[in-house]
Amino acid sequence: MKSTAVVFDQPRQLSLQALALPQLQAGEVEVAVLYSGISTGTERMLWDGSMPAFMGSTYPLVPGYETVGQVVKAPLGAKLKEGQTVFVPGANCFTGVKSLFGGAASRLVVSDQKIFPIADQRGPDAVLLALAATAYHAVSGGGGQEPFNPPDLIVGHGVMGRLLARLTVAAGFAPPTVWETQPERAHGAEGYNVVRPEDDDHRAYQAIYDVSGDTLLLDTLIQRIRPGGELVLAGLFNQNLHFSSAQAVLREARIRLSGEWKRPDLLAVNQLVDTGQLSLKGLITHVQTAESATAAYETAFGDVACLKMVLDWSAHA
Repeated sequence: MKSTAVVFDQPRQLSLQALALPQLQAGEVEVAVLYSGISTGTERMLWDGSMPAFMGSTYPLVPGYETVGQVVKAPLGAKLKEGQTVFVPGANCFTGVKSLFGGAASRLVVSDQKIFPIADQRGPDAVLLALAATAYHAVSGGGGQEPFNPPDLIVGHGVMGRLLARLTVAAGFAPPTVWETQPERAHGAEGYNVVRPEDDDHRAYQAIYDVSGDTLLLDTLIQRIRPGGELVLAGLFNQNLHFSSAQAVLREARIRLSGEWKRPDLLAVNQLVDTGQLSLKGLITHVQTAESATAAYETAFGDVACLKMVLDWSAHA
Protein backbone atom coordinates (compact mmCIF):
# COMPACT_ATOMS: atom_id res chain seq x y z
CA MET A 1 0.00 0.00 0.00
CA LYS A 2 1.30 3.44 -0.97
CA SER A 3 0.64 6.82 0.58
CA THR A 4 1.03 10.17 -1.19
CA ALA A 5 3.04 12.43 1.10
CA VAL A 6 4.39 15.96 1.16
CA VAL A 7 8.18 15.68 1.25
CA PHE A 8 10.49 18.60 1.90
CA ASP A 9 13.44 17.54 -0.26
CA GLN A 10 15.41 20.53 0.99
CA PRO A 11 14.50 24.02 2.24
CA ARG A 12 11.96 25.73 -0.04
CA GLN A 13 11.65 22.68 -2.25
CA LEU A 14 8.96 20.06 -1.86
CA SER A 15 7.43 17.25 -3.84
CA LEU A 16 4.55 14.81 -3.57
CA GLN A 17 5.91 11.29 -3.32
CA ALA A 18 4.35 7.85 -3.16
CA LEU A 19 5.77 6.24 -0.01
CA ALA A 20 5.22 2.70 1.16
CA LEU A 21 3.12 2.12 4.26
CA PRO A 22 4.18 -0.57 6.74
CA GLN A 23 2.05 -3.54 7.66
CA LEU A 24 -0.31 -2.90 10.56
CA GLN A 25 0.96 -4.12 13.88
CA ALA A 26 -0.96 -4.75 17.08
CA GLY A 27 -2.17 -1.46 18.52
CA GLU A 28 -1.99 0.36 15.17
CA VAL A 29 -4.63 1.61 12.76
CA GLU A 30 -4.59 2.92 9.19
CA VAL A 31 -6.03 6.39 8.68
CA ALA A 32 -7.24 7.91 5.41
CA VAL A 33 -6.41 11.60 5.74
CA LEU A 34 -9.05 14.20 4.94
CA TYR A 35 -7.26 17.42 5.92
CA SER A 36 -3.87 18.53 7.20
CA GLY A 37 -2.94 22.00 8.42
CA ILE A 38 0.18 23.96 7.58
CA SER A 39 1.85 25.38 10.69
CA THR A 40 3.16 28.92 10.27
CA GLY A 41 5.53 28.35 13.21
CA THR A 42 7.27 24.99 13.17
CA GLU A 43 6.66 24.16 9.52
CA ARG A 44 7.78 27.60 8.40
CA MET A 45 11.17 26.86 9.95
CA LEU A 46 11.30 23.47 8.22
CA TRP A 47 10.36 25.19 4.96
CA ASP A 48 13.01 27.91 5.14
CA GLY A 49 15.71 25.79 6.81
CA SER A 50 15.85 27.76 10.06
CA MET A 51 14.70 24.92 12.33
CA PRO A 52 17.25 24.50 15.16
CA ALA A 53 19.49 21.48 14.62
CA PHE A 54 18.48 19.87 17.92
CA MET A 55 14.98 19.32 16.53
CA GLY A 56 16.43 16.86 14.03
CA SER A 57 15.46 18.64 10.84
CA THR A 58 17.26 16.32 8.43
CA TYR A 59 16.02 16.41 4.86
CA PRO A 60 14.18 14.83 3.13
CA LEU A 61 11.34 14.93 5.63
CA VAL A 62 7.58 14.67 5.87
CA PRO A 63 6.05 17.55 7.90
CA GLY A 64 2.66 17.87 9.53
CA TYR A 65 1.15 17.41 12.98
CA GLU A 66 -2.34 18.85 12.37
CA THR A 67 -4.10 15.99 10.62
CA VAL A 68 -7.72 14.84 10.50
CA GLY A 69 -8.88 11.59 8.91
CA GLN A 70 -10.93 8.45 9.19
CA VAL A 71 -9.87 5.05 10.43
CA VAL A 72 -10.07 2.64 7.46
CA LYS A 73 -8.30 -0.39 8.94
CA ALA A 74 -8.39 -1.40 12.57
CA PRO A 75 -7.20 -4.89 13.59
CA LEU A 76 -9.22 -6.91 16.03
CA GLY A 77 -8.71 -5.51 19.50
CA ALA A 78 -7.80 -1.98 18.41
CA LYS A 79 -9.16 0.79 20.63
CA LEU A 80 -10.51 2.67 17.61
CA LYS A 81 -13.04 1.38 15.11
CA GLU A 82 -13.20 1.62 11.34
CA GLY A 83 -15.15 4.68 10.22
CA GLN A 84 -14.27 6.84 13.23
CA THR A 85 -13.06 10.38 12.54
CA VAL A 86 -9.79 11.02 14.36
CA PHE A 87 -7.22 13.72 15.04
CA VAL A 88 -3.64 12.67 14.30
CA PRO A 89 -0.88 14.79 15.94
CA GLY A 90 1.84 13.45 13.65
CA ALA A 91 3.05 10.03 12.51
CA ASN A 92 6.26 8.06 11.98
CA CYS A 93 5.40 5.44 9.38
CA PHE A 94 7.63 6.12 6.38
CA THR A 95 11.09 4.78 5.55
CA GLY A 96 13.72 6.63 3.54
CA VAL A 97 12.56 10.02 4.83
CA LYS A 98 12.45 11.57 8.27
CA SER A 99 9.02 12.08 9.80
CA LEU A 100 9.05 15.56 11.28
CA PHE A 101 6.25 15.45 12.09
CA GLY A 102 4.98 13.03 9.50
CA GLY A 103 1.26 13.78 9.19
CA ALA A 104 1.02 15.50 5.79
CA ALA A 105 0.10 12.46 3.72
CA SER A 106 -2.93 10.73 2.25
CA ARG A 107 -2.64 7.59 4.40
CA LEU A 108 -0.98 7.00 7.74
CA VAL A 109 -0.27 4.05 10.00
CA VAL A 110 -0.30 5.23 13.60
CA SER A 111 -0.59 3.93 17.13
CA ASP A 112 -4.14 3.94 18.44
CA GLN A 113 -2.66 5.37 21.65
CA LYS A 114 -1.47 8.51 19.86
CA ILE A 115 -4.65 9.56 18.06
CA PHE A 116 -8.15 10.14 19.41
CA PRO A 117 -11.69 10.31 18.03
CA ILE A 118 -13.38 13.64 17.31
CA ALA A 119 -16.83 14.74 16.20
CA ASP A 120 -17.52 13.97 12.54
CA GLN A 121 -19.05 17.33 11.66
CA ARG A 122 -16.05 19.56 12.39
CA GLY A 123 -14.56 19.33 8.92
CA PRO A 124 -11.27 21.16 8.28
CA ASP A 125 -11.65 23.23 11.48
CA ALA A 126 -10.50 20.16 13.42
CA VAL A 127 -6.91 20.61 12.23
CA LEU A 128 -6.75 23.57 14.64
CA LEU A 129 -6.81 21.33 17.72
CA ALA A 130 -3.00 21.20 17.96
CA LEU A 131 -2.69 24.98 17.81
CA ALA A 132 -5.53 25.34 20.30
CA ALA A 133 -3.68 22.91 22.57
CA THR A 134 -0.55 25.06 22.28
CA ALA A 135 -2.57 28.11 23.31
CA TYR A 136 -4.20 26.17 26.15
CA HIS A 137 -0.81 24.93 27.37
CA ALA A 138 0.45 28.52 27.53
CA VAL A 139 -2.59 30.05 29.18
CA SER A 140 -2.97 27.21 31.70
CA GLY A 141 0.60 27.55 32.91
CA GLY A 142 1.71 24.33 31.24
CA GLY A 143 -0.08 22.18 33.77
CA GLY A 144 2.36 23.11 36.53
CA GLN A 145 1.58 23.86 40.14
CA GLU A 146 2.60 27.52 40.04
CA PRO A 147 -0.25 30.04 39.80
CA PHE A 148 -0.49 31.71 36.42
CA ASN A 149 -1.89 34.96 35.15
CA PRO A 150 -4.22 35.00 32.16
CA PRO A 151 -3.14 37.42 29.41
CA ASP A 152 -4.27 41.01 29.63
CA LEU A 153 -2.18 41.80 26.54
CA ILE A 154 -1.64 39.44 23.58
CA VAL A 155 0.87 40.43 20.92
CA GLY A 156 -0.21 39.18 17.50
CA HIS A 157 -3.67 38.53 16.05
CA GLY A 158 -2.91 35.47 13.98
CA VAL A 159 -4.61 32.16 14.73
CA MET A 160 -2.60 31.59 17.91
CA GLY A 161 -3.40 35.06 19.23
CA ARG A 162 -7.09 34.61 18.45
CA LEU A 163 -7.21 31.24 20.18
CA LEU A 164 -5.48 32.66 23.26
CA ALA A 165 -7.98 35.51 23.37
CA ARG A 166 -10.95 33.16 22.89
CA LEU A 167 -9.71 30.83 25.64
CA THR A 168 -9.24 33.77 28.01
CA VAL A 169 -12.75 35.07 27.38
CA ALA A 170 -14.25 31.56 27.58
CA ALA A 171 -12.62 31.04 30.99
CA GLY A 172 -14.42 34.12 32.31
CA PHE A 173 -11.39 36.38 32.65
CA ALA A 174 -11.36 40.02 31.59
CA PRO A 175 -11.09 40.37 27.80
CA PRO A 176 -7.47 40.95 26.82
CA THR A 177 -6.13 43.70 24.60
CA VAL A 178 -4.56 42.39 21.39
CA TRP A 179 -1.83 44.18 19.45
CA GLU A 180 -1.69 43.82 15.68
CA THR A 181 0.38 45.85 13.21
CA GLN A 182 -1.08 44.37 9.99
CA PRO A 183 -4.43 45.94 9.01
CA GLU A 184 -5.38 42.72 7.19
CA ARG A 185 -5.35 40.86 10.52
CA ALA A 186 -7.00 43.44 12.76
CA HIS A 187 -10.53 42.18 12.11
CA GLY A 188 -12.31 39.15 13.52
CA ALA A 189 -12.13 39.88 17.26
CA GLU A 190 -14.76 38.09 19.35
CA GLY A 191 -15.31 39.79 22.70
CA TYR A 192 -11.98 41.65 22.90
CA ASN A 193 -10.30 44.67 21.32
CA VAL A 194 -7.54 44.73 18.70
CA VAL A 195 -5.38 47.86 18.57
CA ARG A 196 -2.16 49.06 17.02
CA PRO A 197 0.73 49.13 19.53
CA GLU A 198 1.23 52.86 19.00
CA ASP A 199 -2.40 53.50 19.98
CA ASP A 200 -2.00 51.77 23.36
CA ASP A 201 -0.42 53.81 26.15
CA HIS A 202 -1.02 51.30 28.96
CA ARG A 203 2.22 50.42 30.78
CA ALA A 204 1.10 48.23 33.67
CA TYR A 205 0.11 44.91 32.16
CA GLN A 206 0.22 41.98 34.55
CA ALA A 207 0.73 39.30 31.89
CA ILE A 208 1.81 39.83 28.29
CA TYR A 209 1.65 36.83 25.95
CA ASP A 210 3.76 37.27 22.82
CA VAL A 211 2.81 35.07 19.87
CA SER A 212 4.34 37.32 17.22
CA GLY A 213 7.66 35.46 17.12
CA ASP A 214 9.49 38.81 16.89
CA THR A 215 12.51 38.63 19.21
CA LEU A 216 13.19 42.34 18.73
CA LEU A 217 10.07 43.21 20.74
CA LEU A 218 11.28 41.90 24.10
CA ASP A 219 12.57 45.20 25.50
CA THR A 220 9.41 47.00 24.39
CA LEU A 221 7.22 44.39 26.05
CA ILE A 222 9.20 44.32 29.28
CA GLN A 223 8.68 48.07 29.57
CA ARG A 224 4.93 47.52 29.33
CA ILE A 225 4.54 45.14 32.29
CA ARG A 226 3.95 46.21 35.87
CA PRO A 227 6.52 45.38 38.57
CA GLY A 228 6.45 41.65 39.15
CA GLY A 229 4.58 41.08 35.91
CA GLU A 230 5.06 38.18 33.55
CA LEU A 231 6.08 37.94 29.90
CA VAL A 232 5.08 34.66 28.26
CA LEU A 233 6.73 33.72 24.97
CA ALA A 234 4.43 31.16 23.35
CA GLY A 235 6.08 29.27 20.52
CA LEU A 236 9.43 28.28 19.09
CA PHE A 237 11.79 31.10 18.07
CA ASN A 238 14.34 30.71 15.30
CA GLN A 239 16.66 33.32 16.82
CA ASN A 240 18.32 33.71 20.20
CA LEU A 241 16.48 35.88 22.70
CA HIS A 242 18.05 39.17 23.82
CA PHE A 243 16.73 41.78 26.21
CA SER A 244 17.95 44.49 28.55
CA SER A 245 18.61 42.93 31.93
CA ALA A 246 18.42 46.37 33.55
CA GLN A 247 14.81 46.91 32.41
CA ALA A 248 13.87 43.39 33.47
CA VAL A 249 15.49 43.80 36.89
CA LEU A 250 13.77 47.15 37.51
CA ARG A 251 10.43 45.43 37.00
CA GLU A 252 11.45 42.13 38.60
CA ALA A 253 9.95 40.63 35.49
CA ARG A 254 9.22 36.96 35.12
CA ILE A 255 9.81 35.50 31.67
CA ARG A 256 8.22 32.15 30.82
CA LEU A 257 8.62 30.19 27.60
CA SER A 258 5.79 27.92 26.53
CA GLY A 259 5.63 26.06 23.28
CA GLU A 260 5.06 22.31 23.42
CA TRP A 261 1.56 21.02 24.06
CA LYS A 262 0.96 17.69 25.74
CA ARG A 263 -1.75 15.10 25.18
CA PRO A 264 -3.81 16.37 28.16
CA ASP A 265 -3.88 19.82 26.48
CA LEU A 266 -5.27 18.25 23.28
CA LEU A 267 -7.92 16.35 25.20
CA ALA A 268 -8.85 19.47 27.18
CA VAL A 269 -9.39 21.69 24.12
CA ASN A 270 -11.26 18.90 22.34
CA GLN A 271 -13.69 18.85 25.25
CA LEU A 272 -13.99 22.64 25.22
CA VAL A 273 -14.90 22.52 21.53
CA ASP A 274 -17.36 19.65 22.08
CA THR A 275 -19.15 21.60 24.82
CA GLY A 276 -19.25 24.83 22.80
CA GLN A 277 -16.98 26.74 25.19
CA LEU A 278 -14.32 27.23 22.50
CA SER A 279 -15.06 28.00 18.86
CA LEU A 280 -12.64 27.14 16.06
CA LYS A 281 -14.78 28.86 13.45
CA GLY A 282 -13.53 31.66 11.21
CA LEU A 283 -9.82 30.88 11.60
CA ILE A 284 -9.16 28.90 8.42
CA THR A 285 -8.90 31.31 5.51
CA HIS A 286 -7.45 29.10 2.77
CA VAL A 287 -7.98 25.49 1.63
CA GLN A 288 -6.14 23.96 -1.32
CA THR A 289 -5.92 20.45 -2.70
CA ALA A 290 -2.89 18.37 -1.83
CA GLU A 291 -1.80 18.48 -5.48
CA SER A 292 -1.27 22.24 -5.04
CA ALA A 293 0.98 21.77 -2.00
CA THR A 294 3.84 23.95 -3.24
CA ALA A 295 1.56 26.90 -3.93
CA ALA A 296 -0.22 26.28 -0.63
CA TYR A 297 3.01 26.49 1.38
CA GLU A 298 4.10 29.63 -0.46
CA THR A 299 0.74 31.26 0.28
CA ALA A 300 0.74 30.13 3.92
CA PHE A 301 4.10 31.78 4.57
CA GLY A 302 3.98 34.68 2.13
CA ASP A 303 0.43 36.08 2.18
CA VAL A 304 -0.36 38.17 5.27
CA ALA A 305 -4.07 37.64 4.61
CA CYS A 306 -3.64 33.88 5.05
CA LEU A 307 -4.33 33.07 8.69
CA LYS A 308 -4.42 29.31 8.22
CA MET A 309 -3.87 27.12 5.18
CA VAL A 310 -5.30 23.60 5.03
CA LEU A 311 -4.48 20.88 2.52
CA ASP A 312 -7.51 18.88 1.34
CA TRP A 313 -6.63 15.17 0.89
CA SER A 314 -10.21 13.98 0.37
CA ALA A 315 -9.56 13.12 -3.29
CA HIS A 316 -7.03 10.52 -2.07
CA ALA A 317 -9.09 9.15 0.82
